[in-house]
Amino acid sequence: MTKTVTPPDVRPNNTHFSSGPCSKRPNWSLEALADAPLGRSHRAKIGKAKLKQAIDLTREILEVPADYRIGIVPASDTGAVEMALWSLLGARGVDMLAWESFGAGWVTDVVKQLKLADVRKIEAAYGELPDLSAVDFDRDVVFTWNGTTSGVRLPNADFIPADRQGLTICDATSAAFAQNLDFAKLDVTTFSWQKVLGGEGGHGVVILSPRAVERLESYTPAWPLPKIFRMTKAGKLIEGIFQGETINTPSMLCVEDYIDALLWAKQIGGLKALMARADANAQAIFDFVEQNDWIENLAKVRATRSNTSVCLTIADRDVLALDADAQAAFAKGIVALLEKEGVAYDIGAYRDAPSGLRIWAGATIDTADIEALLPWLAWAYETQKASLSKAAA
Repeated sequence: MTKTVTPPDVRPNNTHFSSGPCSKRPNWSLEALADAPLGRSHRAKIGKAKLKQAIDLTREILEVPADYRIGIVPASDTGAVEMALWSLLGARGVDMLAWESFGAGWVTDVVKQLKLADVRKIEAAYGELPDLSAVDFDRDVVFTWNGTTSGVRLPNADFIPADRQGLTICDATSAAFAQNLDFAKLDVTTFSWQKVLGGEGGHGVVILSPRAVERLESYTPAWPLPKIFRMTKAGKLIEGIFQGETINTPSMLCVEDYIDALLWAKQIGGLKALMARADANAQAIFDFVEQNDWIENLAKVRATRSNTSVCLTIADRDVLALDADAQAAFAKGIVALLEKEGVAYDIGAYRDAPSGLRIWAGATIDTADIEALLPWLAWAYETQKASLSKAAA
């Protein structure tokens, strides 16, 4: 007789666990955006003031040094990273670090699109970090801080020397506002506000150190730059970009949404409170994994486990005995069951990652909702396992 699995009684209040765009802040509503200057030019006084407010709040919440520039740019984090790669690389050799899908994508851009000759790839499989001791900081270095598709993050920036000769270009899109970014070690930092703060998609943020500005003003790439990548004019930084004069037209509704999220972050206690919320959410998942032998963290080393994009794999021996397609189908079955029940949405592993689950644990998620989700994970697994046993019989 097939085992009957009883579903839990308690459901999460917030069922949005996508790793991007991510959940809105607690108690968010459209009314919070009532002050958006819709139908007005972003170049008008009110538009510039809103963009400047977003930049100033970003500096305050992220604790960005006063001499670093912050700009709002097109095309989400992807646009921000591409802007940095195309504008800054080529002055010296470059080391590319990759341990998940997006880092691998930046390698492809540098090797196949920019076609730089002096490129070293320092890579690792999903679940691991590459050998950081192999990085040469006399060269430029490109890396993600938090691997959104692998759940593996840098524990700190200690591997980066203060007296480096090259620039460090860091894609921090699922780390900013949830992890402690050491800006003294980062020359270019990029993110999109659709991640940890749950803003609307389409806009990126680039943060430049004085060393990055010096490179921009002293080096001209060998290739033409599209208009939306240009941060200098006549060899000087276009300062307006970093004061709210965006390169192209932003959505003032999205900007208002970002301001709302930043004000919420400030109200709850700033960066320290945001990191604490993400840590508590991730720890609840880690505790669940420790108590259940059918599931494992994809990140092999505890210190490198992300507190935002928590990636999990199915460790059940019967499932691991199946071929890769069947293993993926088992994990997708868990995801489908939870979505059908209206309990959790968008928690499947990224398409290029090992099959499994990916649960967003960032600061806009309440720990109570994570705790309510976890028994449902067990229920969905047990339901899938019962179906697998029935099929085998």
